[in-house]
Amino acid sequence: MSKRIAIATIGTMGDVLPYISLAKALKNHGHDVVLGAPIDFEDLIKKHNIEFHDLGQSIRSFVTQTSFDETFSKNHIINMPNLLAQGLKIIDAGALNTWEMVQNSDAIIVNINTCFGIDMAEALDIPVIMSGLQPIHSTKEFPLYLYSGPDFGTLFNRLSYAAASIQQAYFDLPRFKIRNKLGLNPIHNGGFAKDAHGNDLTTLYAYSELISPKPKDWPNKSFVTGFWRVPDIDNWKPSKEFLDFLNAGEKPIYIGFGSMPFGAKQNTNILKKAAKKWGGRIVISTGWGGLEKKDLPPNIFAIDNAPHDKLFNFMAAVVHHGGAGTTAAGLYAGCPTLILPQAVDQPFWGQCVHDLGCGPEPIALRKITANTLANLLEQLYNNEDYRKNAKNLSARLKQERGVEMAIEIINQAIKNYKKQ
Repeated sequence: MSKRIAIATIGTMGDVLPYISLAKALKNHGHDVVLGAPIDFEDLIKKHNIEFHDLGQSIRSFVTQTSFDETFSKNHIINMPNLLAQGLKIIDAGALNTWEMVQNSDAIIVNINTCFGIDMAEALDIPVIMSGLQPIHSTKEFPLYLYSGPDFGTLFNRLSYAAASIQQAYFDLPRFKIRNKLGLNPIHNGGFAKDAHGNDLTTLYAYSELISPKPKDWPNKSFVTGFWRVPDIDNWKPSKEFLDFLNAGEKPIYIGFGSMPFGAKQNTNILKKAAKKWGGRIVISTGWGGLEKKDLPPNIFAIDNAPHDKLFNFMAAVVHHGGAGTTAAGLYAGCPTLILPQAVDQPFWGQCVHDLGCGPEPIALRKITANTLANLLEQLYNNEDYRKNAKNLSARLKQERGVEMAIEIINQAIKNYKKQ
């Protein structure tokens, strides 16, 4: 049952890597696959022998601008309207390019950022599959992933999803334009995981039930598959300098914030002071303009880029922003984990890690001090319960077959689709 399948995603590295894994697996199952993403990821996608389609503006340029840094690292919301307007332009451009990409496709796979694909699938009369790297459906079992705060119980959890209507309205603006251009009727009862008429879409959650179980009140057409992990294809190995550092003492702690570059200079200064106070060994990742590597003390080693599935095997523990993919990589490696979230779903994953007994409670990165970080590093390094729980979880995660389960569901959704 070979089909032409178009996948559309807009975002940073963590929003692209899972779809590379999915695209590779779909190809291995005989499908013809095209992956649409921002131009930043063209080389990476092509390296994996996947057809690439440019969805528009550089995401790296967007997230590394000064106003983005001011907003997220210092909580200066004065820049937010401008950033939201820029975001809409990125989505509008992505929608135009996606419409070009999906021609002659048999199915479309989308996520929140590319939910305009729901309308394109309606126009083309082909199936669309929603995907989530974080929970989308409302539930009484936990609050909306954007919330970070005390537990107020099931009623509050359910009510918290009202805030998702604001997020939905933002992403509906490009959808209204697309539907108008395609001659489609207005959305009557839509949503991220529904079509324009309120019908549930097949929805794949690319994370593990071991970390966030599927709520009992979710629709039957939603599936928590397990993580979609991308294996290293470059046969990465530590450089001689890195090996010398690793061999010079105890296993270090990794600290990095992926594609989240906010407050880089301030964060690096805090890290240096914390490292001096703690006295242990640290490996930092510079990422997209993240932590700075100049003038580092001997107990800190900077690395520009390395696949997490390989790098984390050399670490005693990991500290990061809490992206779903980085969280998965640390737990797969059996590493105790401290999450210092900055935005979006990162507090949610931080709380999950803590609830699993694999690390301390998450603390917003902008609130961290050198003393606090030093104390947390000491706790993370020496807490045997964190280490034991992380190792046990790692063994169970490695038994899952997330991307294989996703493909089974995708094939079934395509097979069961009835033309309108």
